[in-house]
Amino acid sequence: MSKTMKITYTALFAAIAAVLMYFEFPIPFMPPFLKVDLSGAAILIGAFIFGIGPAITMTLIKDLIHLTQTQTGGTGELQDFILLSLFVVVAVTIYKRHRTRKGAVLGCLAGTAVMSVAGMATNYLFIIPFYSTVMMMPLDAIFSACAAVNPNISGMSTYLLVGVLPFNLIKGGIITLITMAVYKKLSVFIKSKQFALHGHRETV
Repeated sequence: MSKTMKITYTALFAAIAAVLMYFEFPIPFMPPFLKVDLSGAAILIGAFIFGIGPAITMTLIKDLIHLTQTQTGGTGELQDFILLSLFVVVAVTIYKRHRTRKGAVLGCLAGTAVMSVAGMATNYLFIIPFYSTVMMMPLDAIFSACAAVNPNISGMSTYLLVGVLPFNLIKGGIITLITMAVYKKLSVFIKSKQFALHGHRETV
């Protein structure tokens, strides 16, 4: 694939991911402010087709777009960039070593696990501190809101282990399912367009 085509597809996938990021939905029994969007699926599909570098660029572009309308002082976008980048690096690295459907699934599962652990770290280090200090929301109020949908959440540790960890595991699972359903067909389609374009140029 030419450099120009790769740049074009990177921009296209970034735009799709940026749009998908606006459509988010909660997961039952999870903290109410943790919501899933499907932009990660577009990024992961792009990662399997074009590689790690372009996928991280896609993630950066879509998070910069959303940074212009941030409601989290940029912490949410920073977290999204970190988690998706880790997911992509782990998933694609494993897939490159085992270029089979099983390798892709194992890569996604490993990426989900790494993303979930990193999600606890980012929530502890700057997401919750942002809301408690900058937004002036007492920690008790934050955890009470979580306890309203899941009584097992009573403080920081349970919020991370019972809220954030399973949330990201579920989110990673959703992204993985969508990626496995779409990736191969889309990859074949893009490659067929690439060959058709090259064939047209040679004919001309």
